Amino acid sequence: MPLLSPRSYLFVPGNRPDRFAKACAAGADAVVVDLEDSVAARDKMTARTAVAAWLTPAQPVLVRINVANSEWFRDDLKLGGKPGIAGVLLPKAGNIDDIHIVAEHFGSESPILPQIETAQGFWNALAMARADGVQRLLFGSIDFQLDLGMAAEEEELLFFRSQIVLVSRLAGIQSPVDGVTTDINSTERVRADTLRAKRVGFGGKMCIHPKQVPVINECFAPTAEEEAWARRVVEASTAAHGGATSVDGKMVDRPVLALAEKILTRVAQMRHR
Repeated sequence: MPLLSPRSYLFVPGNRPDRFAKACAAGADAVVVDLEDSVAARDKMTARTAVAAWLTPAQPVLVRINVANSEWFRDDLKLGGKPGIAGVLLPKAGNIDDIHIVAEHFGSESPILPQIETAQGFWNALAMARADGVQRLLFGSIDFQLDLGMAAEEEELLFFRSQIVLVSRLAGIQSPVDGVTTDINSTERVRADTLRAKRVGFGGKMCIHPKQVPVINECFAPTAEEEAWARRVVEASTAAHGGATSVDGKMVDRPVLALAEKILTRVAQMRHR
């Protein structure tokens, strides 16, 4: 059975090795050990050393390195080849050359996840998405708003979210991952943000606190109603031997059947997780 695309990406600061195991036990589909935003400049070297010492194949994690034009980028690349790295996040990815540099150091065993957080990154998103080694795009919505001078309102980002979904589909990579919800105390805000991302076509969401994880996982999982509908569609199509049929008064054609099969595949994958 094909592997599931992660629904939740939980970040943990790279200078807090005491939190690494806790993050891995929080139920997120993927844990991101962060060397960038959550680590102050004075702690960059200490964080990198701590991450290198902790990494183990028994508990693979993603690592977010520093921005390509930063003074820490080249040293972060030295983590390439170390066991336990399940993939690399490249923040503020701007061009395909940055992707090639990361791929050269981390190799084909570590998928690359570029973060679209700037106007330049958005403009070059399709080229980066098509680069060898890129698994999926992550939308850093907060930094993106800052770079474009946009109001901190979500409706202004609909166009950009839709384009990132489109780019991912054109490149044939996994559906993209939405940005974080900064309000860690509002379950309903996390739920609303996640469901909006799902409606647009995103397949996952980044999170900054363990209590956001179960909400995100639930929202990206098929509901009982969706599963029941999908089973009715597949059963009706099978009974019609591929001919025209209907379910709940609506026509079932090939795209509808494909959606139903996709839902049931996701259900089966989750039960075997």
